[in-house]
This record gives sequence, structure tokens and C-alpha cells, in this order.
Amino acid sequence: MKILLVCTGNTCRSPLAEALLRRELEKAGVREAVVGSAGTGAWEGERASEGSYLVGLEEGIDLGGHRARLATRELVAEQDLILGMSAGHLRKLELMGAGTKAHLLGTFAGATGDAVEVADPVGGPIEGYRAAYKQIEALAKSAAARIGRERK
Repeated sequence: MKILLVCTGNTCRSPLAEALLRRELEKAGVREAVVGSAGTGAWEGERASEGSYLVGLEEGIDLGGHRARLATRELVAEQDLILGMSAGHLRKLELMGAGTKAHLLGTFAGATGDAVEVADPVGGPIEGYRAAYKQIEALAKSAAARIGRERK
């Protein structure tokens, strides 16, 4: 099963979501999943943002090896499940042919209201990155549990 996490630049939210979902899937015993990330407007090869990198380190996740990649029609076609951070990402993924395999991470994880979208912390204070991390962590736990249930 190939899973892609998507945000805009693939430097803030989706790298954290990739690492967190991979960790939670491992805990849930889902070993066959291949988890990656991309951005709808990414600059190929960019490193994780300083804020995401630092928050990741605070939480025991090293994003030092992360390099951004652009979401393309080809990459989207290869995936079994695509989880975006905002409605804007879903619209762009639909234009790339994602169809029914694309969802908001929040919706897929069972969140409601304002919690279905993960706000972009880019350029803001470290607290915004910490808030995004905590939200993504909770959503990744719920998403991994759902994937685990559905894979049985």
C-alpha cells in the first residue's frame, strides 16, 4: 500500500505527517505501507523548514534527510491513498487525477469542524509549528488505526 501525504511546499506539514504516520502505522502493525510526502507547489530538493525540523527534533523525529518533491500526475497515479492538509490541496490533487483516493488527513482520521484542515505554520513563530505537530500527531494516530482496521 502506497500512501502520500501532501501539503504546499513539502517542507512543513507533510514531512512531519509522513514521519508521524509511518511511526503510527508501525505501532499498529501495518508493515506493508510505503509512506511518502510531496507538495503541490514544492521546489524539488528543498530541506524541511527550520520550524518543522526543530519541532521534529524536540519530539524525537529527525527531518534532516528530508528533501521536498513536487506532486505530479505520475506520482499521484502510483498511490493507493493520498492525504492532504487542506481543501486547496485536494482541489489540486483532483486536477491531477487523484479521484476517490484523495482525502483530507483530518476527514480521513475522523476529525470534524476546524480540525479537518491543518493550518500552514510556514514563516510563523515556533508555536505554530508545535501546534501543527500536535494536530498532525493526533490525526496520524487515528488515520493509522483506521488503515489498520481496513487492512484486516
